[in-house]
Amino acid sequence: MLKLHPNEILIYYNPESSAGRKTVAHARSHNKNVSVRSFDKGPSTGTIWKRIVDKLEMHPKEMMNKAHPYYQENIRGREFTYEGWLKILAFNPDLIKAPIALRGDDAIMCHTPTDIYKLGGTGV
Repeated sequence: MLKLHPNEILIYYNPESSAGRKTVAHARSHNKNVSVRSFDKGPSTGTIWKRIVDKLEMHPKEMMNKAHPYYQENIRGREFTYEGWLKILAFNPDLIKAPIALRGDDAIMCHTPTDIYKLGGTGV
């Protein structure tokens, strides 16, 4: 699933988000090999999310928008195992607070559209 060509960038994002669309635009302006997937069409298993989270070197909870109504109503104040947090990501990808860009073994959460330029490799 996460096998990418060394020059390919894969971006998971919310297409309804202005910041997400701008991140994709920045990536495409510097690299012709950009694939995009909306969060709801992204990975659906905790195993794949674990690989992405490991690449990001983050805890799954850090990736979540804590202001999101679902988070506030159902998750806030509760504790889960690491695997539990991964399942929350897999079943609620709309909670992810920023686009995720992958290239080779590198990954970055793009808090701003220009964060895409911090992704390893050449071309972006």
